[in-house]
Amino acid sequence: MNQIAKKIVESRKLKGLSQEELAELSKVNLRTIQRIENNENVPRGRTLILVCEALDLNLEELQLLNKSSKIGFKDLLINCLFLFILNLLLNSVIGLLMLDSESNINSKMGGLLLSFFIPFYICYNTQKLSGMNRMLKYGGGYIVYLLMSFIIIGLPKSIYTGLAPCLLLSLATLYYGSFFLNTKQIQ
Repeated sequence: MNQIAKKIVESRKLKGLSQEELAELSKVNLRTIQRIENNENVPRGRTLILVCEALDLNLEELQLLNKSSKIGFKDLLINCLFLFILNLLLNSVIGLLMLDSESNINSKMGGLLLSFFIPFYICYNTQKLSGMNRMLKYGGGYIVYLLMSFIIIGLPKSIYTGLAPCLLLSLATLYYGSFFLNTKQIQ
């Protein structure tokens, strides 16, 4: 559903209006209101002005809301590239702390703490995402790094060094983060 239609539906329901009542108030055809709310039609011009007046919505804010929600291919590509680099950096830091031949208990504790607090910070800032979406979006690198560690250094060594438990802790934190924050998960 586009942002304009979503805002119109929310505002209509907040005011306790039916689609018929909104059509009467705005002097717009009922079928047009239904098409807007079912995302079959995007209101423009006079129709949008009439609906905004009937619902006491700011026309400029509504138009800006719809423009800001459109993400182009270039923006999507940049976002994906940024997430890939972010995942790579997070995993590299944890891997360096856990797998270094000179690592001591302090670096292993640092890796363990980072394995929890970095994903927890991501959860805090993405509370509206479901656990699965958050894990797939921000934890894809953790999953790949975990599988690579099993293949390259072997399962026993990745468990013994603490790398596998740290990566699993990160994934669990990303998935169950909303429970740590006592917020409701949107699904």
